[in-house]
Amino acid sequence: MTDRAGTAEEVLGTADQRREQMLRAALLVISERGYADTRIADVAERTGISPALVIYYFKTKDQLLTEAIRYYEDGWYAVGQRRMAGLPTAAQRLEEIVAMTFLEEADPEPQCSWQLYLDLWAQAARNAAVASVRQKSDERWREVIKSLVLAGLDAGEFRTVPDNFAACLTALLDGLTIQIALDDPSVDPVTAFEISMHYVATQLGFEWTPGRGRGEDTRKDLEKGR
Repeated sequence: MTDRAGTAEEVLGTADQRREQMLRAALLVISERGYADTRIADVAERTGISPALVIYYFKTKDQLLTEAIRYYEDGWYAVGQRRMAGLPTAAQRLEEIVAMTFLEEADPEPQCSWQLYLDLWAQAARNAAVASVRQKSDERWREVIKSLVLAGLDAGEFRTVPDNFAACLTALLDGLTIQIALDDPSVDPVTAFEISMHYVATQLGFEWTPGRGRGEDTRKDLEKGR
C-alpha cells in the first residue's frame, strides 16, 4: 500500500508540475504574440510537449487564457500578501500594491505583459466564460483594496473614504494600464504609479511624497537607461 500511495503522489506531482509549466508557457507566449496569434501548438512547443497534451489539460484556447490569468493572479496576490505583511502601515501596503501594478522591479515572477489583460478584456466582451473570469478577477481586486482601506480607517491613518473608492481606484489603475500597454508617450510606469498614489493619498487624506521609495529609485534607473 505504501508503494502504491507513493507512486500516486509522484504521478500527481508530475501532473501538477506539467500543468504549471504549460501555464507559465502560455503567459509568455500570449504576452509576446497576443492571444489572437497564439496557437495551442505554440504553447506546446514552448513547453516541449505535444499539442494534444495541452488540449487534454485545457480543452480550448479560451480556457488556457483564463487559467493562465488565474495562475498569474494567484501568484501575484500570494507575493503581495507576504510583502504587505512586513509593512507597518495600511498606507505603505496600498503603496506596495500600486507599485506591483505598474513597476517592473516590483512585479513578482512570472511576469506578464499588460497586453495579456487587453486580450482578457477583449475576449470577455464576446465570451461568457471569459467574462465570468474577468468579473471574479475584478471583484477580488476591489476586495483587497477595500480590506486595506478598512484597516487604515481602523488604525486612524485615513481621514476619509469616498463612496466607491475601490471601484474608482481600480478603474484608474486599469485605465493607466491600457495607456502603458498602448505605449502612450505621456504615461510610463513610474508616471502611472505616481498619478495613482497622488489620487490615493488625496482621497484618503494622508501625506504621500514622490521620491520616497520606489518612484524616485525607478525614475533614476530609467534616466540612466537601465
